[in-house]
Amino acid sequence: MEAEKTRNGEEKFSEIDHDNHDVKGGGELKELPSVEKIFEGQEVPSWREQLTFRAFFVSFVLGVLFSFIVMKLNLTSGIIPSLNVSAGLLGFFFVKTWTKFLDKSGLLKQPFTRQENTVIQTCVVATSGIAFSGGFGSYLFGMSGAVASQSTEANNPENIKNPSLGWMIGFLFIVSFLGLFSVVPLRKIMIIDFKLIYPSGTATAHLINSFHTPQGAKLAKKQVRTLGKFFSFSFLWGLFQWFFTAGDGCGFANFPTFGLKAYDNRFYFDFSATYVGVGMICPHIINVSLLVGAILSWGIMWPLIADRKGDWYSADLSASSLHGLQGYRVFIAIAMILGDGLYNFVKVLSRTMFGLYRQIQNKDASTVLPLADRSSPQAPSISYDDERRTQLFLKDQIPTWVAIGGYVVIAAISTGVLPDIFPQLKWYYILVIYICAPTLAFCNAYGCGLTDWSLASTYGKLAIFTIGAWAGASHGGVLAGLAACGVMMNIVSTASDLMQDFKTGYMTLASPRSMFVSQVIGTAMGCVISPCVFWLFYKAFHDLGNPGSEYPAPFALVYRNMSILGVEGFSSLPRNCLLLCYIFFGAAVVINTIRDVTPKKWSRFIPLPMAMAIPFYLGGYFAIDMCVGSLILFVWQKMNKLQAEAYGPAVASGLICGDGIWTLPSSILALAGLKPPICMKFLSSASNNKVDAFLSS
Repeated sequence: MEAEKTRNGEEKFSEIDHDNHDVKGGGELKELPSVEKIFEGQEVPSWREQLTFRAFFVSFVLGVLFSFIVMKLNLTSGIIPSLNVSAGLLGFFFVKTWTKFLDKSGLLKQPFTRQENTVIQTCVVATSGIAFSGGFGSYLFGMSGAVASQSTEANNPENIKNPSLGWMIGFLFIVSFLGLFSVVPLRKIMIIDFKLIYPSGTATAHLINSFHTPQGAKLAKKQVRTLGKFFSFSFLWGLFQWFFTAGDGCGFANFPTFGLKAYDNRFYFDFSATYVGVGMICPHIINVSLLVGAILSWGIMWPLIADRKGDWYSADLSASSLHGLQGYRVFIAIAMILGDGLYNFVKVLSRTMFGLYRQIQNKDASTVLPLADRSSPQAPSISYDDERRTQLFLKDQIPTWVAIGGYVVIAAISTGVLPDIFPQLKWYYILVIYICAPTLAFCNAYGCGLTDWSLASTYGKLAIFTIGAWAGASHGGVLAGLAACGVMMNIVSTASDLMQDFKTGYMTLASPRSMFVSQVIGTAMGCVISPCVFWLFYKAFHDLGNPGSEYPAPFALVYRNMSILGVEGFSSLPRNCLLLCYIFFGAAVVINTIRDVTPKKWSRFIPLPMAMAIPFYLGGYFAIDMCVGSLILFVWQKMNKLQAEAYGPAVASGLICGDGIWTLPSSILALAGLKPPICMKFLSSASNNKVDAFLSS
């Protein structure tokens, strides 16, 4: 099981069988006894030939598409599923179509290879990854006045920085590349010597390898056709719904599925194709955990706390005040997220340290760890696949001096420039982060290789509390903490991403150089595309970030309040809120411990605290959508398991992509001032009688 980015959006979930390295997610992903013997007769192109214009053109188009999807998910629930299957499938389809057309025209100069496919995959994921690590739904938007206005603490100008296209692009360019350089010299240790699994990278490699076999190509063609059908349906469904949303609370998204009382407590099915698709991709336990969290909070806790109005908190407070009921929702969710994050941080870090110790103990007497410019000790017995892959992986070197020099130069530029963007973030805060970052990036990359669990957001929260407390409330500590979170998250997130890509490249015979260049180009594209996509949302939807709006950006408020807690302590919490926070923090640790010590056949039924916490603030509507998607997949698997595993991810991807890309025309319509012609609202009979009486008078 993995959460996060595998992009933690906050958490990103996919299901992987770590024992046989199969991936539950579509396509013929089981590795044959010798994959490389299938491709033995094919010449492996040089690293320069793997970097084609068509690969980067397709990567740009898909990068824009997936940036819109990730941005929409960021700004609605913050849950982002793994989109690797979609990226690989669409990349294969577009270039295969391109090359087939050129071949028929007699103009094809270079055939489409799995190495080029890997370059596209790497570039697309790097581009859309910036939409997550850029913090547009978390720390970066949490700096804005729209989010700050929801709290009475730290909403002075010194702790607010509103989004602007110029500084966002500049900020991302100077912090997004450091993680790439920080782990390059260690790639041999991770991939060759320690033989870390990197399940997501391995899964992607199996997928790409299968596409380029005759049987895999036929299946991929059928999967793309299925994806296209559901893409069209999802896009047209989004267009149809738009016609009925002329005002607030209008449209199918506000249909009181389970009655008006349940609707008031945010329990309803909102007809979102996106979240039905997300539910089909996420493991069943994630969807059930979300529903359990929604029932626990909105079904039980919040109504009970609301009955204490006037006792636990003032009855005169607005619904959005963090000193009232909203404060319990936000801070108890934060407590569960921190409890879950701390537990998994300790677990993954301890496994990382233990794994490192074991690896070093098992070395030969020399115990020399090979870096980029040293040779790797040969295993006593090595398979044909590993021998072939190792030979090509070691062929194209990335000199260590390039990695170290690149890190030092970018860190020096960043240390000088960042205080101009964020005056509250002093140069010595940044220097401390950059000194610690390579170690943390290594730990995250190694832990991700063992568990497929990236702790980027956890390291970011660590930076929020340490730098925010260091800066202090009187010196813009809230903004300094959020900015430091962005710096740290970008470094450790891109480091683990690059190592996953090296693993994919290793298994598809793609050169490490082409992987690195593709990651750099993809990151650069993301540093421009993601801010532009966010800017479109920001300008088109003026209630962006407001609770109850179409795009509430829940984690922006969560991250800002974490920073306030780090700077000002617990004095601002409403009555008994701190006690409840302690209880739920402890509950998250206990539940995770029980999950880990219970046999797998029972632990798979125990909910995940991180997933349970997300609806505490948002409500249960998206959890119901996801459970519908999960139910569809479950029934499909019972009826025809092979068909469900082959086409389920394609159906889900089509639903997500179609609804996601609809946000582009809907944003343009909003910017142009074109409003839908109809408002479809649902009223109680008493309210309807009042409206009829008013109209008749």
